[in-house]
Amino acid sequence: FYLPLVMEAGAVLDVGCGTGSLLHRARERGHRGRLAGLDPDPAALERARRRTDVEWVQGAAVDAGPSGAFELVTMTGHAFQDLVTDDEVRASLAAIHGALCAGGRFAFETRHPQARAWERWSSANPDDVAEFVDGAGRALRYGHEVESVDGDLVTVRGTVAAPDGTVLRVLRERLRFLGAEAVTGFLVEAGFVVDGQFGGWDREAVTASSREVITLARRV
Repeated sequence: FYLPLVMEAGAVLDVGCGTGSLLHRARERGHRGRLAGLDPDPAALERARRRTDVEWVQGAAVDAGPSGAFELVTMTGHAFQDLVTDDEVRASLAAIHGALCAGGRFAFETRHPQARAWERWSSANPDDVAEFVDGAGRALRYGHEVESVDGDLVTVRGTVAAPDGTVLRVLRERLRFLGAEAVTGFLVEAGFVVDGQFGGWDREAVTASSREVITLARRV
């Protein structure tokens, strides 16, 4: 979904870029324009900087800046759900709006609250445990458990562990689950129009069984 949008745009900002995989792939596919990644995690950015032909900046969505220079802003990996208050959503959307040129597009996704994804999150579920290799070359596992649910906010405890189960790090994260109408409301308030909302990665309509709200909005 995202890569074709990136390849069509001359200047792209990926908010919450993590280790930079989307922008790395764009360069590998031959993107010749401006690519910039923004993320608050210095460790992730250290890995992203393996490519020096992309701009990497440490910061959050609110730090996107009023440049008006980008044709596309992306926010993948459900990063939008890390904006847990109305003020955070509004400030972040205002910054993204300012970073876009007139007619520029903002593409992102959030888990649809009706799917209640958090009810299936458990380290006891093999499908819910991610295996990865860190920057030091260590094979690690990441799993998470739900600590609490308060309205549209879900607090999750994530555990990074060695293959033998030794816990190396515990992380806590709050995620906000907004439905399609709520997302649209915030976007319109921030000066966007919604060009499309999809319930899946093949751009199918949002339905009563959709697990995702994938949004393509445009600055006006």
